[in-house]
Amino acid sequence: MSAIPRKYSDLVFWILQSGLTCAIAAAIASYPLVDSGHVLAYWIQSWLFSWLVMLPAVLFAAPFIRRLVVTLTGDG
Repeated sequence: MSAIPRKYSDLVFWILQSGLTCAIAAAIASYPLVDSGHVLAYWIQSWLFSWLVMLPAVLFAAPFIRRLVVTLTGDG
């Protein structure tokens, strides 16, 4: 397996982070369905939909958030 070039490390981080965040949020939202037996199907559907929405949001928001963090924080 070839490695992804290091210059894409931010992008890979954002993709993985948004996927994990959506997986956790979908699991929490699916909890009420545990007794119904439909929790796995609902969780997968919820996770996929939320990730498809969240990934572009993370990719587009990251540069603005970075600038905001630099503005709000100082050197000392």
